[in-house]
Amino acid sequence: MKFLPVLLALSLLSTSALAGPKLKPVWKTTPDLMGPESVIYHPGSDSLFVSNVNGAPDAVDGNGFITQLSVDGKILSLHWMDELNAPKGLALNGDYLYVADINELVVIDIKNEKIVQRYPAEGAQFLNDVAIDKHDNVYVSDMMTNRIYRLADDEFKLWFADPGLEAPNGLLAENDNLIIGSWGNMVDGFTTDVPGHLKKINLKTMELTSLGDGTPVGNLDGVEADGMGNYLVTDWMNGRLLQISPNGNSETLIEFEQGSADHTVMPEKNLVIVPMMLENEVVAFRIIR
Repeated sequence: MKFLPVLLALSLLSTSALAGPKLKPVWKTTPDLMGPESVIYHPGSDSLFVSNVNGAPDAVDGNGFITQLSVDGKILSLHWMDELNAPKGLALNGDYLYVADINELVVIDIKNEKIVQRYPAEGAQFLNDVAIDKHDNVYVSDMMTNRIYRLADDEFKLWFADPGLEAPNGLLAENDNLIIGSWGNMVDGFTTDVPGHLKKINLKTMELTSLGDGTPVGNLDGVEADGMGNYLVTDWMNGRLLQISPNGNSETLIEFEQGSADHTVMPEKNLVIVPMMLENEVVAFRIIR
């Protein structure tokens, strides 16, 4: 993994500076992962879980798996859980890990290390990220169909569909809103003529709006709250970690190689942890405010 000179000079993407935190690299895994797409911290085991696509991101090939890491980046179990295809977004509800896997939502019992449920998503093509709201409803984005599915009362079905989602990728359930990192308007594979920005759906009114004026930001992937009222967001295609304010203003905090995917933020440890899909590594940074 190459840490570029942007660590020394932050690059602003808007006319309004956010005075974002500085990030200091603290560890990275050995390059033994296979297309790591998402990482999440599980307090119960004091460990990290990482989804590995391990092949084409839309291939139903049985090659995908979940890795367990220590919080200092050591691989505890490379193939902690197999029997997956191309797992991507992860979310936790207690000791249950929810995994987006192409066309189904997979539920894993962490304590017993076994898959306990698979929920097929009718019509889904590319399930991507997962978020859980305060009522334990589970939301899953489908990037290729501009849809969001929801698991509620043990029923997994289409919840929201709108071209205005613009290839929804990252999800974050926050209060009464679902924050969405859009990839943008795709025109050729994953290429966009207009990059994405942060959007939100009001969970009560189902209204879809942009954060700010909808100015394009990047091909957005992971979306996490920074604990200070803003969002830390990855830009996969351009290889960046951004800080975005609620009014849509954005600042580049760090630049990577291409492939920065669905990260996690650990405010209690002042860490942000980013999977680098194309580098087969996960990297961690100390947040310095």
